[in-house]
Amino acid sequence: MSVSRQLEILCTACGSDAILVREPRYEGLRKSGETLSCAACGHEYADENSVPFKQKNPPKVFDHSDAAPVISVFRESEKGRICRYCKHYVVNPFSQRCGLSFKAVEATDSCPKFEIQDKPAEKPEIKQPPASPLR
Repeated sequence: MSVSRQLEILCTACGSDAILVREPRYEGLRKSGETLSCAACGHEYADENSVPFKQKNPPKVFDHSDAAPVISVFRESEKGRICRYCKHYVVNPFSQRCGLSFKAVEATDSCPKFEIQDKPAEKPEIKQPPASPLR
């Protein structure tokens, strides 16, 4: 049994755009199903397949030709000339420094002494100590 949670319907009895009302149906103290009815006129539908749900087709306003072109602000030679990619850039949990001048720098700073890193720094794998046998 496929249960749709869509609420908007086009009622076949009153012809209006309405909301589907779902109310539990009981036999004694046990739930035996649901009553599906129109909120505008109260017309009951036999089952989920007989409910005339509204189709949700959003309007097609934009297509791929409306997409903005890719903007390239920097040339390839300019992209990597910042401290973040310099081999003298030193990162510390509390500050960032230049390894040549020992001055505090930001990752986006640049200087004329820039030297490109051989390869990007990889994070070392942290190994956990073995569990103590005393525990």
